[in-house]
Amino acid sequence: MTTSLAPNSADDPLAYRPVALVDLLDRVLATGVVISGDITLSIADVDLVRISLRALVASVGALAPPQDAG
Repeated sequence: MTTSLAPNSADDPLAYRPVALVDLLDRVLATGVVISGDITLSIADVDLVRISLRALVASVGALAPPQDAG
């Protein structure tokens, strides 16, 4: 399965390049990514509940501090 990344420039139609999903997942887990969002429940334009969500997705190796060799 492959997906296309967004182009670097809207003027360059050849900027799209196929990327394997495994390669994309490997890059995300190696560097990490933060996903955030807000959910607001309102009735008649009155906000009743607001929830802010943030999630960090990364591999353990990317988050762990380096170990001393000595």
